[in-house]
Amino acid sequence: MSEIRVRFAPSPTGNVHIGNIRAAIFNWLYARHTGGKFLLRVEDTDRERSTPEAIQTLLDAMKWLGLDYDEPEMYQSHNTARHLAVAEDLLLRGLAYKEDKGGKGECVIFRMPKEGKLEYHDLVKGDMHKKAKDVQDFVIVRTDGTPVFHLANVIDDIDQRVTHVIRGDDHVENTFKHIELFKAIGAPIPQYAHLPMIVNNQGKPYSKRDGAAFVGEFREQGYLPEALFNFLLLLGWNPGDDREVLTRQEMIELFSLEKCGSSASRFDIKKLQWMNGEYIRQTPREEFTKEFVTRVQAAGLSVDGVNLDGIIEQMQVRTKFYRDIPANCRYFFTDDYPFDPKGVSKRLQGDGIPALLEEVADAIAGLDAFTQETTHGVVERMAAEKQANMGVVIHPVRVAVSGLTEGPGLFEMLELIGKDRVIARLRNVAAILRDPAKQLPMLETV
Repeated sequence: MSEIRVRFAPSPTGNVHIGNIRAAIFNWLYARHTGGKFLLRVEDTDRERSTPEAIQTLLDAMKWLGLDYDEPEMYQSHNTARHLAVAEDLLLRGLAYKEDKGGKGECVIFRMPKEGKLEYHDLVKGDMHKKAKDVQDFVIVRTDGTPVFHLANVIDDIDQRVTHVIRGDDHVENTFKHIELFKAIGAPIPQYAHLPMIVNNQGKPYSKRDGAAFVGEFREQGYLPEALFNFLLLLGWNPGDDREVLTRQEMIELFSLEKCGSSASRFDIKKLQWMNGEYIRQTPREEFTKEFVTRVQAAGLSVDGVNLDGIIEQMQVRTKFYRDIPANCRYFFTDDYPFDPKGVSKRLQGDGIPALLEEVADAIAGLDAFTQETTHGVVERMAAEKQANMGVVIHPVRVAVSGLTEGPGLFEMLELIGKDRVIARLRNVAAILRDPAKQLPMLETV
């Protein structure tokens, strides 16, 4: 079997849509799985939109996602003379003709077959066919003398010796036309695989209206390239089992077009967020620690005098985005921490809360050892005395010492904050709650 050659052929316009980069991921994996070549062709014939900045944005997105290519990139605009020469040859052989469109000058039109049926086998969708009479002749060179996408795309595939075209299913109808062009030119026809559309919750094409839709936006929002790569792969492909978080090597070994689905794939942002957290959880501890400390210090916090290893052990498994680190654990590093307004309203404004916090502070002050076990015992005894479940004590204490309603287990949190600081915080919050003239510092809500 000859070498497999696939290509990613975007038209750079300044942003790289996730639907386009998903096609690049599938092509890249197919090439790596088969030992073939992954090629990049920049279809830059739209000179107004395909600026150097737009092309650089494309290249940056590919580099960020680890989509390396095996030969120098081809720029379609450099091949215009070749495109026009082929069009001229088609004219000479009667396979194309000229026509004046609306008085704007002559364009070149390709002659489609008028009888029989057009058909091809799609490696994802199966056998595709339609009546030849249902596909009209189409323009291949505009009145201004520039080649149209259909012609340029096919000739560039020929010149790059592309064996498999893997692209979105918005090109299904184009493929009937392209195959006839290959036949007319006398070149080998590649195999085609059309990937399912990415849709929103309503089943409509996913777009900017549904949220972030470009690679750069996901990068800015703190998603890891590994997580976005993995997530986009699962939009239209599955490994054949229940695994969802895969290493790059596992993806390469498992990838095949036979495992691609043909039905539309729903974009689930919650799943992407979960997956990002999974990749952070699996990050080597040393690497996570470096990122963690950098983020904390950038927020003006000092890591001196704290049990950093213990804090990181608790926070790594709970971090979904690196950007959220300072806000989610500020209370470990300073007594100057803001309070979640909803948490205060729900957990600290009931009757008897100041007295409860003071009671917990007094009980903790009497402990010889300050550990997860001893603080658990304090809360358990107090809840039993009140004939209530432990949550009656746990929730107010959590908000009082951290300002937040979520985080590590309360008893792990208390031990990491330290006995003296916990006692001081409980008594301080109780005093503020008792004094109508004072207010707790609140988190700014968007």
